[in-house]
Amino acid sequence: MKETVYKKLKEGQNSYTDEGRKDWVLKHPGQVVATVAQIQWCSSTEDAIGEMLENRLALQTWKEKNDKQIEHLTYHVRSNLTDLQRHVIVALITTDVHARDIVDELRAAQVLTTNDFNWQKQLRYYYDAELTQVCRIEQIQARLNYGGEYMGATSRLVITPLTDRCWITITGALHIKLGANPAGPAGTGKTESTKDLAKAIATLCVVFNCSD
Repeated sequence: MKETVYKKLKEGQNSYTDEGRKDWVLKHPGQVVATVAQIQWCSSTEDAIGEMLENRLALQTWKEKNDKQIEHLTYHVRSNLTDLQRHVIVALITTDVHARDIVDELRAAQVLTTNDFNWQKQLRYYYDAELTQVCRIEQIQARLNYGGEYMGATSRLVITPLTDRCWITITGALHIKLGANPAGPAGTGKTESTKDLAKAIATLCVVFNCSD
């Protein structure tokens, strides 16, 4: 299973181009589309941050490109798609909107370096063809390998600042081989946030109901 997921991920990564993204999203499995889109977004955002010293409008230009990509996806949603393709694109729009908002935050904060906390706190995806694990995920001090668990075309949660804070705690704990335990009232989304992080890092997540 993991070998197949990594192989498909590699194929998706190698065939990705910014210009052909509109067609690319329909040609690959949902999990590959979701992950490679994150890898490419992360790489392009770091490039834009790197250009900020010479060109103060680099992040603004990149945000406008993000808006264009979301426009292309909404155009797709209105077209004649199969149920599976629609599912993949709706999930991608959810993550793309969050990604666009992050770029806007970075622009507003005038981030000039990738070491800035505003960027470090994000869930970042890096593709490394040299490593056996084709994708690694970083967040602040946490370094995790992409799990390679087959998820299928999953839906994704709308990510809020509280979700981000919850994820920072969990990824930090996983990095030092510990667990994390979100606490709070019933029905506030603790389990769903944890499950969504598991989807993001392709790790098996089993939910037990341990109430009386």
